[in-house]
Amino acid sequence: MHKPSSPAGLLRRRAALQAGLIGAGWLTGLPGALQQACAAAPVRDDKRILVVLELSGGNDGLNTLVPYGDDAYYRHRPKLGIRPKQLRVIDEHHGFNPGMAGFERLYKDGRMAVVHGCGYAQPSFSHFTSMAYWHTAMPNSGEEYGWIGRLADAIDPKLTPNFVINIDETQSLAVRARHHLPVSFDDPKRFIRKGLYEQRRLLDAVPEAQAHDTPSLRFMRDVAESVHESSRLVREACARYKTPVDYGIVPLDLPKIAALIAADMPTRLYYSAFRRNAFDTHVQQAELHQRLLTYASDSVAGFMQDMERIGRAKDVTLLVFSEFGRRVPENTSLGTDHGTANHMYVIGQPVRGGHYGTLPSLTQLDEGDNLIHTTDFRRVYASLIEGWLGADAQQVLRGRFEGFPIFG
Repeated sequence: MHKPSSPAGLLRRRAALQAGLIGAGWLTGLPGALQQACAAAPVRDDKRILVVLELSGGNDGLNTLVPYGDDAYYRHRPKLGIRPKQLRVIDEHHGFNPGMAGFERLYKDGRMAVVHGCGYAQPSFSHFTSMAYWHTAMPNSGEEYGWIGRLADAIDPKLTPNFVINIDETQSLAVRARHHLPVSFDDPKRFIRKGLYEQRRLLDAVPEAQAHDTPSLRFMRDVAESVHESSRLVREACARYKTPVDYGIVPLDLPKIAALIAADMPTRLYYSAFRRNAFDTHVQQAELHQRLLTYASDSVAGFMQDMERIGRAKDVTLLVFSEFGRRVPENTSLGTDHGTANHMYVIGQPVRGGHYGTLPSLTQLDEGDNLIHTTDFRRVYASLIEGWLGADAQQVLRGRFEGFPIFG
């Protein structure tokens, strides 16, 4: 229940085709001929964009948005518990971690929805497995495609080039699709085909179609042309991008996304991550966790400010999540161990800010001293798919999940 101000195979993966095509990333939209052949419906005529930021490693939600109004929190965490006077208090029950000035402002400006108790049945405590469940939105299923990939297929059957962009060292399962081939890169300056210096002119050349080309060769030529064009667009957009906005000490990949939005790329779905299991804070958590949260909070706040600056704030919504929370009691190493339920944050000008869902109990825990989830995380996905992007959530998620009134 929403509480506004109180707590509470057209183409399968072609490994041989992808291998060697791109240097610092994978690419790309399908060639024009195939796009026309596959077109079944027009792309929705708007500019709404979804940006996803994952906090890898299992962020400690209890020390992110602290339930200081519940004494049980301090009983479970006599040393790691953050005292009320240190917190960035947002209401009579919750306060953000001291390092999260950016999130505090976004919440108090009414631009942040906090969804409580997000998780799934029979939770996994493995980073790899749990993240795969979140990426596919189909726990315990072995699903091949990601929820962002399935969403792209649903809302863009024309297969618009550059419709999905994943900024990371490797492509996320979340963006893997049956029909779309996402752009995936890390460093824009190195987003080129790999090869020796002597091969540079050949690699950079766009192959010309020949009358005797076979269908397979035409496909290869079209893909190579698409790769060349997409990498050029990304490099040029990021090189041109200048902003006075402060994204903090560790800006993550959000300035790159801002650059592509400012360049008016046709991308509707962006996916990025705070990488390398940074939030896996088993030992001496307090100071490290606060620094990590500061980096994430400052970067998100800077990104939203940049969207205002370039006049795109009304078009952009950002989702922040982690693959699981942490165990409720602190451990003997002054850290926290892998847990279950966690918060999800939906941020942006179009968002109806406040608390959503039901607070999980800090006294009625499972056998492992973990929170019992109160919200299936796919309800948040459904809210974004239907409420923000106007797609059929049941089709994308392959099940019915009631969304929250986060938009409109």
